[in-house]
Amino acid sequence: MLESLVLDRVQTRLDGLAAQRVPALAVVLPGGRRIGPADAPVCLTLRSLTPLAWLAAGQVGRVAEAHVRGRLDIAGRMRDVVEVAFALVREDPTAAAPLARWAEMLRHGRSLVRHRVPADARQVQQHYDVSDAFYALWLDPRRIYSCAYWRDPAMSLAQAQEAKLEHICRKLRLTPGERFLDIGAGWGGLLLWAAEHHGVHGSGITLSRHQHAHVNRLIEARGLGGRVQMRLLDYRQLPEDEPFDKIASVGMFEHVGRANLPRYFAKIRRLLKPGGLLLNHGITAGGTRNAQLGAGIGDFIERYIFPGGELLHVSHVLRVMAEAGLEGLDTENLRPHYARTLWAWSDALEARLDEAARVSGEATVRAYRLYLAGSAAAFERGWMALHQTLAAHPTGDPADGPMRGAQSAYPFNRDYMSR
Repeated sequence: MLESLVLDRVQTRLDGLAAQRVPALAVVLPGGRRIGPADAPVCLTLRSLTPLAWLAAGQVGRVAEAHVRGRLDIAGRMRDVVEVAFALVREDPTAAAPLARWAEMLRHGRSLVRHRVPADARQVQQHYDVSDAFYALWLDPRRIYSCAYWRDPAMSLAQAQEAKLEHICRKLRLTPGERFLDIGAGWGGLLLWAAEHHGVHGSGITLSRHQHAHVNRLIEARGLGGRVQMRLLDYRQLPEDEPFDKIASVGMFEHVGRANLPRYFAKIRRLLKPGGLLLNHGITAGGTRNAQLGAGIGDFIERYIFPGGELLHVSHVLRVMAEAGLEGLDTENLRPHYARTLWAWSDALEARLDEAARVSGEATVRAYRLYLAGSAAAFERGWMALHQTLAAHPTGDPADGPMRGAQSAYPFNRDYMSR
């Protein structure tokens, strides 16, 4: 009786897809019975009936988890798959959780526990140390694992990533000889670009052993040992005796956690010289009160992709930044740029699935296929955003800076960013 009721609900959901003008979906049950059109471009083949209830309820994150665990197979183009999946979602994924006040208190406590120094190291290594060879299959040659900047729509992914690096360096007004810090330097793309194209003395930190070793090999190969260093270090452990002229944090603050965000920006302020500039680049929430996406999507990402990751709305980020003594100067939303970046990564991974499975395992490939395509579609829908925020450590003296009252290196116009 219960099974029949669930099957009826699934059939109703499948019929409803046609009204939403999305690709059709078919479901093949363990005994071979097929529900849905024979020519549906997306098909789920179930090994048990358990995922049916999640499908009927629109819990697409649970369906994705079943796929990673090998309990069902998904056939179809990833663009069609995510169109169907998001059409099945029955709730606003950016809405606040029920009992929002108590949920906020619970999130704060969990955030404190999850973002201690040893825990952060384990979580970062779980994601970034999957396999260098795996990431190399679908990232650009510089292995830049953050939103690209499509200054020209005709750019390749590699060109758009270089445009992003230059965009950041121009925003920071980097000049030769300045001390530059890259927090969460990844595989070294920005750190090396800033040193080679803008002449800075660069310091990068990461918690990934693989990234640390890779960047140090590049530093040695390019003869930058006297000007660039890469350290395996938590940002909280950085010494503050020699503040930096400029600081960038790209794709890192998502790992900081809501509870630690005041400490994070306070630490950056102490690391930054008075008058110096910060560029904070990271994923932000589409909703003002949700810490992750609903419909089980956030739980899936937490379990299989970014353990410990937390989303914050840009308004919250700007408030905490200001309370830490950093003046927000310029905020740019690159949301559609990240959608296009993720689709480029997704397409590159789809073209090399067999190789990816050999170097990282089938479960990892299944998880990342859904993560990359699903995230691309989520950015297109505004469920998540990507904000670059330029901020300063004001000197306190109105006479400092290129314009009276600036109190920093910022000229209070945007012309220099595009010249």
